[in-house]
Amino acid sequence: MPQHRTHALAVALALLVALDARADGLSPTEEGAAMPVLEPAPRAEAEGELHDAGQIMLTVSAGDTLAGLLAVAGIAPADIAAATAALRPHLPPRALRPGQELALEADAADAARLVSLELGLDPLRRLRLERHDDGTFRGAIETLPAVRHMVRADGEIRASLYADLRAAGLSSAAILSLIRALSHTVDLQRDLRAGDRFTVLFERFRSPDGTLLKEGGALFLDLALSDRHVRIWRHTRADGTTDWFDARGQSLRRALLRTPLDGARITSGFGMRTHPILGFDRHHRGVDFAAPAGTPVFAAGDGTVTFASWRGDYGRTVMIRHAGGFDTLYAHLSAITVRPGARVRQGQVIGRVGSTGLATGPHLHFEVHRNRIAIDPRTIRRLPGQRLEGVELARFNAERARTEARLAALAERLELAAAD
Repeated sequence: MPQHRTHALAVALALLVALDARADGLSPTEEGAAMPVLEPAPRAEAEGELHDAGQIMLTVSAGDTLAGLLAVAGIAPADIAAATAALRPHLPPRALRPGQELALEADAADAARLVSLELGLDPLRRLRLERHDDGTFRGAIETLPAVRHMVRADGEIRASLYADLRAAGLSSAAILSLIRALSHTVDLQRDLRAGDRFTVLFERFRSPDGTLLKEGGALFLDLALSDRHVRIWRHTRADGTTDWFDARGQSLRRALLRTPLDGARITSGFGMRTHPILGFDRHHRGVDFAAPAGTPVFAAGDGTVTFASWRGDYGRTVMIRHAGGFDTLYAHLSAITVRPGARVRQGQVIGRVGSTGLATGPHLHFEVHRNRIAIDPRTIRRLPGQRLEGVELARFNAERARTEARLAALAERLELAAAD
């Protein structure tokens, strides 16, 4: 390139740089145009938000640790070590979750000196650390009160009771509690039909700012069947035990569950039948329930496990002895979760559905014996003497009246905070 063109280009570039510098309020130096210098932003502003003097808000990202965040905020290493040690019983070093907000307060006169720290653990709990007059740090978890809400849901049976209650907003646990209670008095396979209607009252727990924390249990159900209404209330006795009752205070609990698993259908009833594998007629001593492999199997009643092992054609089997001369048997299990001699409660999981032994597919074979003679499980009657009386009945009736008032108040609003 000719020398004069090279010189002209250099002059032009120098003028452009000088003009840019002047536009930025900078003065040329003796050696040429001064270049703008980028000053590093304060760390607190770069990594979080700086509020009032000494107040810093940081947002946790994946992989962050408490010590690392404190270092980013410019806290002195000695304070970082003391703070993390004080918080260790409440917050393991790598327990932070992305999105959590960490509020720090540093000394206004010494930005490296930590004064306090606050971290939200969940909508109801926050972790707080404070420096005391002696210079030590003390950490504690503060818990906010959960607000109990009552929720009303009205619906119609379209698919199944479980699916329709789920669609109405109930949790799986609340629905299973209702199904177990109803199974004592309603044949959910034969009595329940499309078009039947339900009204249910259940709980929700929210934080003071309205954030949903968890779904609670069901408190009341009105099930309108084609031939009758079934109305049941949940009630906790003075001794702490909880059960479901009808309007008279009569417990729905029977001596034994007729269906010791949820969501199953009967594939073979009690009595004579042609065996599906052996091919000849013989007496079927129990009832078969088809269900997916792994479905939990419940103890049909309170009792003691007398057998829990392999039993020939029955495969993995559990047997339980109950009061009143009753025994129950659960066969073809894929897994057993109890041992011989163990005491079990009605509804406790004792095993899981399988196809062990002589079985064509996953199902539960369930037998009930009375005085060592096999009987049809569907003939089991309600336990006598399980009716509330005296002071307990008065408590139940008072709670039932409150439930009726809540249902009326929720006729126009679907949810309200409970006053008690």
